[in-house]
Amino acid sequence: MTHFSWPIDGTIIGLYLVATMVAGIMMRKYVGKVEHFLVAGREVNVYLGIASLAATEFGVVTCMYTAQNGYQYGFAGATPGVLMALAMVFVGATGFCINPLRRAGVMTIPELFEKRFGPRVRWAAGVVIVLGGLLNMGVFLRITGEFLVLVGGFDLDHLGRNVVLMMTALLALGTIYTVAGGMLSVLVTDFLQFIVMSAGLIAVTILILMNIGWEKLAATVADRYADGGFNPFFNPGLGWQYVLFNALECLAGALTWQTMISRLLSAKDAKTGRQIYTRTSFFFVARFLLPGIWGIAALAWLAPDAMSALPRTVQEQSDSLYAMPLFLSKFVPVGLMGLLLAAMLAADMSNTSSYMITWASVIYNDVLAPLRKTPWSEKRGLLWNRAIVSLIGVFLLFYGLLYPLKGDVYAYLLVTGTIYMSSISIMLIACCYWKRANNWGAAAAIVVGAVIPIACLVIEQFRDMPPNDVQLWRCYTGIAAYAATAVAMIVGSLLKPGDNSYDLEKP
Repeated sequence: MTHFSWPIDGTIIGLYLVATMVAGIMMRKYVGKVEHFLVAGREVNVYLGIASLAATEFGVVTCMYTAQNGYQYGFAGATPGVLMALAMVFVGATGFCINPLRRAGVMTIPELFEKRFGPRVRWAAGVVIVLGGLLNMGVFLRITGEFLVLVGGFDLDHLGRNVVLMMTALLALGTIYTVAGGMLSVLVTDFLQFIVMSAGLIAVTILILMNIGWEKLAATVADRYADGGFNPFFNPGLGWQYVLFNALECLAGALTWQTMISRLLSAKDAKTGRQIYTRTSFFFVARFLLPGIWGIAALAWLAPDAMSALPRTVQEQSDSLYAMPLFLSKFVPVGLMGLLLAAMLAADMSNTSSYMITWASVIYNDVLAPLRKTPWSEKRGLLWNRAIVSLIGVFLLFYGLLYPLKGDVYAYLLVTGTIYMSSISIMLIACCYWKRANNWGAAAAIVVGAVIPIACLVIEQFRDMPPNDVQLWRCYTGIAAYAATAVAMIVGSLLKPGDNSYDLEKP
């Protein structure tokens, strides 16, 4: 039986939603240009950038897959958070790639590529970024809807209907204020959402540690997974392949993940952008560790037959994915449940709105802009951006309902992210630091980097593989994508010496 109370918890959630919507919609009056809509006029300071980036990179789907990692792999499941923190510190401290990117004065990475590789490469890079980004984001809404339905104690006999209703409501809320104020609305609401999200995360984690205890959590991991629960190299579901693939993905993400880059390009200057990176780095450890503890708590607290309460369709998808929300629905008391769900709504709305605006910026700035014969007016540009955000929302609704997700959610997100991060990261490094790089190498990198992970997703739909085999298959595919893309960039560039007149290292 869930502990959710409509009079108490529902009031908490309702007050939060009203405050967020009002704050977001009020930003509309400050949006008069496309630059305001997409990069907030480049006036973001360090503290707003930290809060916005942290809020953006934690959504309900993040909570779900990190808890799933904790449930399946113990504390070793937090390995990606440690690797991401190291990547953020490295990039922020050195300014690797992001210094020349910020100095170029662009709004997206493909716009930078046009300066070095030409308009066709810019357009192709924009297409592959949108493809990988939308496929990556496509499962967010469904998983969020399922989480809220399970934790909130909605009728499980009509799970499918309730999930669709929840998905539609969430999408409508996030889209309304994103369409109204663009990045300005996202930044303002991110600040509010960061406060609520942090309070909910910390409160629930303290409750778990007080009532279950660290010793029981550690003992559960040790009993179930032995050394593999603490060291990813000893875990049969992870291994060196998992660590290497995540290390590559984390560095590429720090350099090219669109939600991170949008904060960098919205910052006042390169120094501010670097500070946002370094000071947000430890958040990524907490992002994986705290929900991971929730997953471990579900493993320690739930009865062995607890998942039998769920509909068979849910059980068949993944017991490990839904164990955490089922645990929270029975463990978190009234009042705190309202704060928890408000925190999760905060996380999801921030996550969804930020992702929609970042992919919309690439579609507008890099996919559509090269096709226009004459520049659009600011009014027409704003209209198109708002239309693109709305269409992205429609895509998310239908893709989330129709795509048959297999294996770990996090592994799926890694592979879809690789569709563009493998090529764009290699191209960005070459663009900034290799004078021989040219459009032939860039084109080869885009094709190779996209084909390998897409082939991975297609092939696994026709193969019946155990979960551990799916994990290894995706890791090997991801490593191969980065290696092959680097080779394609080098070989393609060497086959045709290019024009190297544009120097990105000059301010």
